[in-house]
Amino acid sequence: MRSLWLFLLAASLWGQTPNPVQWTVTATAAKAEPGAAIRLKAVAAIEPGWHLYSVTSPVTATATKFTAPFELKQTLQQKVEAKYDAVAAATTESYEGTATFYLDGVLGEQTKDLELSIRSSACNDKLCLPPRRRTFPIALTVGAVDTATPDGFVSATAPAPAASSAPATPPAAPAQQDLSSFLLIAFGLGLAAVFTPCVFPMIPFTLSYFIGQGDKKGSFAQAVVFCLGIIVLFTSLGFLLSAALGPFAVVQLSANPYVNLGIAAVFFAFALSMLGAFEIMLPSSLLTKLNQASEGGGYLGSLLMGLTFSLTSFACVGPFVGTLLAASVQGDKLQPILGMAFFATGLATPFFLLALFPSYLKKLPRSGVWMMRVKVVMAFLILAAMLKYLSNVDAVWQLDILTRERFLAGWMILFAAPAAYLLGWLRLEGIKADQDVTIPRLLLGLFLLSFSLSLWPGMSGASLGELDAYVPLAKRSAGGGGGGAYAALPWKKNDLAGALAQAKAEGKQVFVNFTGYACTNCHWMKANMFPLPEIAAALGKYILVELYTDGTDAASEANQKVQESRFSTVAIPYYVILDADEKTVRAFPGLTKDPKEFLKFLAP
Repeated sequence: MRSLWLFLLAASLWGQTPNPVQWTVTATAAKAEPGAAIRLKAVAAIEPGWHLYSVTSPVTATATKFTAPFELKQTLQQKVEAKYDAVAAATTESYEGTATFYLDGVLGEQTKDLELSIRSSACNDKLCLPPRRRTFPIALTVGAVDTATPDGFVSATAPAPAASSAPATPPAAPAQQDLSSFLLIAFGLGLAAVFTPCVFPMIPFTLSYFIGQGDKKGSFAQAVVFCLGIIVLFTSLGFLLSAALGPFAVVQLSANPYVNLGIAAVFFAFALSMLGAFEIMLPSSLLTKLNQASEGGGYLGSLLMGLTFSLTSFACVGPFVGTLLAASVQGDKLQPILGMAFFATGLATPFFLLALFPSYLKKLPRSGVWMMRVKVVMAFLILAAMLKYLSNVDAVWQLDILTRERFLAGWMILFAAPAAYLLGWLRLEGIKADQDVTIPRLLLGLFLLSFSLSLWPGMSGASLGELDAYVPLAKRSAGGGGGGAYAALPWKKNDLAGALAQAKAEGKQVFVNFTGYACTNCHWMKANMFPLPEIAAALGKYILVELYTDGTDAASEANQKVQESRFSTVAIPYYVILDADEKTVRAFPGLTKDPKEFLKFLAP
C-alpha cells in the first residue's frame, strides 16, 4: 500500500512540477552521410536532491536507456560507485548534479530527421518518478570523429551478439573431462593393478631375471626394456581403439547400447571368474611361444618378457583396462592412447624401482590369502561397474527398467556385500569363520558399508552430488536434487521447430540443450547446475528445448546432424541460445561447475 501511495504521489508530481533532469544532446558535426561514424554527447543537468541512474544500474526499470534510428556501437558513461538506494530498495549506480554520456554510432541510410531517444527516471530520498522518454533532434556534419574513451569514462555497452545463423568459427568444445585428472586416475589404476593376484606373485620371479643379467647397470637397462614391453602392449590397445574412431564417433561409441552391453558382459565374466566360478586364461600355446622367445636373453628377450607378462596378467588387469578404455572414449580422440600409456607406466613403475633397489623386495608383503580377499572385493566392484553400463543401455533404449531407485538398490547391495565379506558376515573363500577381523579389513569394510548407506537418500530423489553424473536421474524431486528439479522445468523434447514457433509467439529466445541419455557430464549438469535457484530463474526467461543426440532413434540422428552442421561438433553437453528466427545469439560448450560462469552465459 505504501508503494502504491508513493507511485500516485510521483505521478501527480510529474504533471505539476518541472522534470528534475534536463537533457542536452549535441553532436560533433552538423551534417552526415550514410556509413559515417558519429559521436553524440548527452549531458543531464540534475536538480539538487535528485539523482539519475546509470545505463548499467542493476534496477533495469529505472536505468537510463538510449535509442536512435541508426546503430549505436558503444555507450560511455562516467565511472560511478554502486551504493544501496533506500527508495529503490536495491544497490544501484546513480549520478547527482550532472551526468555525461558519450554515444558512438554508425549512420545508416537515413540522413534526415535524426533524433536520439532517452528514457530515464529520477529519484530523491522519498520517491521515484516514473520513467519518461523524450527525443532530441541531432544535427551532424560530414567528417571522422574521435572515438577514443575520455579519461574517467568506462564502456556501458556489452559486445553485440553474432547476427549470423551459425558462428563462423564455433567455440571449441572443452575436453569432456579434465585430461590431467584422467591421466592421474589412469596411472593410479596401473599401480592398483600391481596388487592383483595375477601380478603381485610375479614380482619376485621377474626381478630375479633382471638381477641375473649381471651388474647393476645391466639390470637397469633390462628393467627399462621390460617396462617398455608392458607400455607398448597396453598403449597399442589404446591406439587400436583410437584408430577405429572417426572424428565424430566417440560420442556414439560411448553411448552405443551394443557397446555398453558388450562391456557389461565382459565385466560380468571377469567378476564371476574372480569369485571362483571359472578361470579365464589366454591360449597356453601363445604364452609358451612368447616365453620361449624371451628366454633368449638380451634386450629383445626382456621386451618379449614384458609382453608375456602383460598378456599373462590380463585376466586380472582386464577390468581396469576395460573401465579405462570405456571412460576414455568420452574424451579426446588421443585419450585412449594416453590413458593406456599412463596405465601401463603405473603398472610397470614398481618393477622398475625394485630393479634399481632390489633390497626392498624383501620388505614387500608375501603373497597369501589376502590376495584372495582382493579378488573377492574387486569382483563386487566390477559388478557395480557392470550395472553402470547396463543403465546406459536402459537410458538409450528408454526401457525405464533400471530406474534410479532400482539402480541405487543394486549399488547399495553390491557395495554392502564386500563390506559384509571383509567384516566376516558373508562366508566366501579367503576368510575363515573363526578368523579375527584385522584393522585394515575393519576400516575398509566400514568404509564400503558407509558408502552403501550414503546412497539411501538418492532412492527418494535427493541429490547425491558428484555421484549424480553416474546414476540415472530422478523422475521426481526431493528438495530439488538428483535431477528432479531439471525434469520439472518446461522442456520440449526433440522439438526445435515447436520451440522456435513458441518463442516467436511469446517474443522470447530459445535455450537449446544438446544432451545425451548416457552422457555423464550431461547428468551432472542436470542434477547439480540446472536445479540451482538462480539458474532455474534465468532459464525461466527462455523457451527450453532438449535435443538428444546419442539415441538410436531418428530424432537423435537428426539432432546430431543439426549440431554437427551448424556448430561443427557433436560433443555433449552443448548449450546454445537462439532467437525466434533461429539465429545464434551465443553458445556454451561443455561442462562447467562454476554457477557464475553459466549464469553469465544465460544473462540476456
